[in-house]
Amino acid sequence: MLRHEFQPGKLVAGLFLAGAGALYAGDAAGAWRTPWFAVIPLVVVGLFLAGLVALVNGGIRRRRRARSRARGAAEATTHTPG
Repeated sequence: MLRHEFQPGKLVAGLFLAGAGALYAGDAAGAWRTPWFAVIPLVVVGLFLAGLVALVNGGIRRRRRARSRARGAAEATTHTPG
């Protein structure tokens, strides 16, 4: 199986959208009554948080990549072929 990078922003968005779907599913099943506009704030907050998480994740990945490159460059300059 091919591996892929973990993207927590998509996870957060998916959880909020699944929650919105569960609200409508409960309404359709007759378990409770959900007004049509109740899901809008849930989706907007979920997308905002997903974007925020994606930005933080991107910053962490960039910083980690820069440190890795700096460490590789430092090792390349100090290593003398034998």
